[in-house]
Amino acid sequence: MAKKVGYYTVLSHLWIQWIILGSILLNTFMVYPNIFHNVPFSLEQSMDWMAVASPHTYFPPLGFVSILTGVLAGIFVWKVKSARKWVLLSLLAIILEGAASILFEWPRNEIMFIEGADLHSIEFLKQTVKEFKIVHWFRVICNILGSLFIFIGFIKLDRFLTADKGYQGEVSN
Repeated sequence: MAKKVGYYTVLSHLWIQWIILGSILLNTFMVYPNIFHNVPFSLEQSMDWMAVASPHTYFPPLGFVSILTGVLAGIFVWKVKSARKWVLLSLLAIILEGAASILFEWPRNEIMFIEGADLHSIEFLKQTVKEFKIVHWFRVICNILGSLFIFIGFIKLDRFLTADKGYQGEVSN
């Protein structure tokens, strides 16, 4: 029973990580070019466009679920040495991504989208966008690595469970 739960927690973390990865890549190559193409005017237009929902309404809950599934996966896979480090590396990557978001991105989001040109010069807003983009690429790298790590961890766990069931070596010639 614990093996089955472990399998599905790792699979859940993998699934969530891939959703986050796809989402952050969508933001990177489709949403952000539109938001940052003509600062400060594009920032103001983006606020009109994102009046109902924005990345901030989407990513924090999904990031929390990813951390939660990562912790659970780490607990349930702890005894499987070949998978443990990969699951924990994935969890570390998503925690680093979340910390970068909270510590660096969220304050810059407030400057760009809430305070905007009413409180800040255009040059300051442009500098804030540059800083945001630099940190964003760190987040993208964390997501790519986290997704890769959990995929490897899932494969390692699956091989361990398959070998444990006695299926290893049953390939006929």
